[in-house]
Amino acid sequence: MTQTATVPVARIRLIPEREAPRYFGHLWVFDGHIAEVIGAPAAGDLVDVYTHQKRFFGRGFYNPHSKIRVRVLTFKEELIDDAFFAARLRVAGALRQVVTCHTNACRLVHGESDLLPGLIVDRFADVAVMQTLSYGMDARKELLSELLVQECGVRSVYLRNDAKSRTLEGLPLSKGFLRGESETTVNIHEGDARFMVDIAEGQKTGWFCDQRENRLAAAVYAKGKTVLEAFCHTGAFGIQAALAGAQSVEGLDVSAGAVTMAQAHASHNEVASRCQYRQADAFEELRVLERSNQRHDLVILDPPAFARSKKAVPHALAGYKEVNLRGLRLLHPGGVLVTCSCSQPISDADFWMMLQAAARDARRQIRLLEQRGQGPDHPVLAGMSETRYLKCFIVQVF
Repeated sequence: MTQTATVPVARIRLIPEREAPRYFGHLWVFDGHIAEVIGAPAAGDLVDVYTHQKRFFGRGFYNPHSKIRVRVLTFKEELIDDAFFAARLRVAGALRQVVTCHTNACRLVHGESDLLPGLIVDRFADVAVMQTLSYGMDARKELLSELLVQECGVRSVYLRNDAKSRTLEGLPLSKGFLRGESETTVNIHEGDARFMVDIAEGQKTGWFCDQRENRLAAAVYAKGKTVLEAFCHTGAFGIQAALAGAQSVEGLDVSAGAVTMAQAHASHNEVASRCQYRQADAFEELRVLERSNQRHDLVILDPPAFARSKKAVPHALAGYKEVNLRGLRLLHPGGVLVTCSCSQPISDADFWMMLQAAARDARRQIRLLEQRGQGPDHPVLAGMSETRYLKCFIVQVF
């Protein structure tokens, strides 16, 4: 392998505020936290960061085009070369071998949580799907793809750099194989459930590994029950419920393609006789079902993100309240609601308060059975609240 050792080309000095304890362990340095740039670093260059008192703080990638000016790779004065990235990938892979032994699909690299800011890698069987979401990682995508093959045992690497967030970094959108070739539809399993992942056209990297444990937890409440899965996407929650013995599963999604895939998953798992999927706007259809006095034993709500910034939180909470109110009203007494949010700016406390307000308006009393989050292959880095985003509450209604 060609060595690509990198040396810092500039120094960044922080303002005093950035040294406050609340920032301990945070890997992002925003433009407003920089007091001085000594040198002329280009996008993707390695820089050293110093405190206001000129003590070494960390080393990371610089990008003058982004509000996140520096993404810190290490708080040590260590060499950032091929061996550095290989070691980080080995550590990431070792964790996933422990926590995802019941599946062949996982988040192999969770960006900042694996101390590789701006790098996302999902593994599906022997295919890695990679996103380089920062300039520094993008400049090293060839190296990273080679290391994924060498260190993690994948046979091919598919690049899904079509995320709109790349434009905020001054990066173009693209996708395609970087290493090896294979079909772009990959068969995976989560426990006994079997699914197909479209790595080229599916959302994000093609599959939501972060909900895997929550799908299994929800299925515990499904045996012999009628299940409504709103925002079902490709049906993973409902398939797990059906395999756990659900009497029936009804899935709703606005995407015709997602509904087709959900139906295929039901057939593939031999539960099609108990699963019905149809294209519908879940927001509107929940109202229709309520007016027609339909009731279910288990309602699952997994909508897309409603808030991508703190500014959007109040409006998002109103949307979550509306959809959860409908979900609660559609449950039989004693029924169970599984409700999720992937909006990072909304805290667990915010979501729980919203859910209680929805229950009051629905005139349903609830009790919390489980409070869950993202799977262990999506670890949360202490000091970076941004790495904790998924909320999953399981409540029973009276």
